[in-house]
Amino acid sequence: MNLNFKAGLFLLILLSLSCDSGKLKIIADLPTSLPEISAVEKLPNSDVLWVIQDAGNNNHLYGLNTKGKIIKDIEITNAKNIDWEDLTADSLGHIYIGDFGNNDEKRKRFEIYKVKPTEATEAIAEIISFELPKKQKPKDFEAFVLHNGYFYIFSKETKKFITIKVPNKPGEHKAEVTEEFNLDDKNNRITSATISSNGSRLYLLNHNKVWEVTNFNWDAIFEGTIKSYKFEHNSQKEGVCIKNSNTLYITDEFKKNEGGNLYEFQIH
Repeated sequence: MNLNFKAGLFLLILLSLSCDSGKLKIIADLPTSLPEISAVEKLPNSDVLWVIQDAGNNNHLYGLNTKGKIIKDIEITNAKNIDWEDLTADSLGHIYIGDFGNNDEKRKRFEIYKVKPTEATEAIAEIISFELPKKQKPKDFEAFVLHNGYFYIFSKETKKFITIKVPNKPGEHKAEVTEEFNLDDKNNRITSATISSNGSRLYLLNHNKVWEVTNFNWDAIFEGTIKSYKFEHNSQKEGVCIKNSNTLYITDEFKKNEGGNLYEFQIH
């Protein structure tokens, strides 16, 4: 085997590996009883995957194992599911439910429910309520994260979207608009978000891709470095959370015999 042939073969192997990397890997079917899962979140030092369903469904927080089986079902007794859209968590074991979906853009008041999952089948949530500033037009929100005592919430748009900031404190608040930005793509509809434990990496989910934002500060997130990872198919992906330093969990809704899966996605 001559040297040029060896070099060509080595290059071909490298290319084939790079083509395989970054693809979604199905690791479980999600429960058929939960066809409209709109978020997924994982607490530190736990393998339980917490999920919710969106508008028109019940006010339950479900815990799944990594095989997609329901192992926990908690009713949030003082909460109504107007349009539950995303989940985030803190280092103390609390899950936060974002009830801020607004498809018809008529809502003026939004809620975030704070609960700490236990062995009980019912929970009473602390409630963080907020409204938009007076001059801000109504928006539909589907994604948020929590960092350093504040929620950062992203509107769902085809082009330019806004980021709003709300304190993590029970009571009523007026949101602060911190940024407007247009991601470099045809479809910017952000459906879920997650951050690394140290707050240095932000991931924003779309039906056909995930964006990774690094080297930013929280007052100007999108002045950081933005990279997109495209998927090989375009299902209704609604949930993302971090499994480990280079792997994401992603969920999609079940529609027209498509989706309803739990995926792993490698970030390189």
